[in-house]
Amino acid sequence: MLHHTVMWKLHDEDKAGNVAQAVRLLQGCAAIVPGIVRFEVAAAQPGLECTYDVVLNSTFDDGAALAAYQAHPDHVAIKPFMKSVVASRQCMDYET
Repeated sequence: MLHHTVMWKLHDEDKAGNVAQAVRLLQGCAAIVPGIVRFEVAAAQPGLECTYDVVLNSTFDDGAALAAYQAHPDHVAIKPFMKSVVASRQCMDYET
């Protein structure tokens, strides 16, 4: 299994609206290719410790499935929006 975790911190301008849009767009990618085992998108929640605004925790069968996800037109289509609202991004991939 290949785990793919990404966290985004968004710019302050219209943060609430952009967080909601980012979550919606990412959730739309939950089943776009075969080999997605787990796909969880969440926004920071009041009262819980967090340093980023949006997180994606996903698991893929293998590197080929992750590569197919990353190259899929639906995933590629959300990148311009994300780049326009993201202040910083962290990513970690690891195998188990």
